[in-house]
Amino acid sequence: MLGETLVNVLLDPGQRPVIAHRGGRARGPENTLEAMRTAVADGAEGFEFDVRVSADGVVMVIHDPTLDRTTNGTGAVERTTAAELRSFDAGLRSTDPPSTSPGSSRIPTLDEVLTEFPALPMIIEVKAPLAAFPTRKLIEMHDAEDRCLVDSYSSAALDVFRDSRIRLGAGRNGVVAVLARSFAGATHPVPAAISALCIPPSYHGVPLPLRHLAKTMRSAGKPVHIWTINEPAEARALWAIGASGIITDDVPAILAARRETFPHYTTG
Repeated sequence: MLGETLVNVLLDPGQRPVIAHRGGRARGPENTLEAMRTAVADGAEGFEFDVRVSADGVVMVIHDPTLDRTTNGTGAVERTTAAELRSFDAGLRSTDPPSTSPGSSRIPTLDEVLTEFPALPMIIEVKAPLAAFPTRKLIEMHDAEDRCLVDSYSSAALDVFRDSRIRLGAGRNGVVAVLARSFAGATHPVPAAISALCIPPSYHGVPLPLRHLAKTMRSAGKPVHIWTINEPAEARALWAIGASGIITDDVPAILAARRETFPHYTTG
């Protein structure tokens, strides 16, 4: 099945997927369908994006808690209805490349993204616990459990998914647990509930031990995906120490680096 093959790209440490960060924000306004369509055309093998919930309970694809940075609106997302959120231009204030059709970039709903891309793997970052339950229900409604990897800094948000079939990242506390257990010499340092790590090279200016984490996760048969990597040289260095996925704003640049680094690589 196509969906089964694709989701293995996110769950198999032997794969090297190129994943569009915020839908591929080097090529279009972040977290918009426009950027995502471009990323697919460029060859992205998955998306990473963020979700929050509107005032009326609709799961919206947007990173910030407010509208101010990326749209021509203002105010808190969670205090604005979905209809109001949809009325704003999501590319007007963006520092990303502008929309190719001014006025056409809108904040999409998670339902729209799951519908338009019915087989593509997705790393969904739940930005607030309030968005967790409706996100789970949408993933289940779309039968998308096998292609969605959910992560969050919030342990409370991740707890909502723990009795589901939806695969989970580690969250901040999970990464700390893996590090502590591995340095303590635990026989099984990676908790069974963690399917992958999605992490940056550093956290609040402190470099993470990426080589150690990649080795630890690979020993458990699980991958490490690194964000946000836009320089080909950095991507090659991360692959060399055992990283699997590269989460990038610039899909074409990282795909080109992968072709040079792994000339015989095939996805899936």
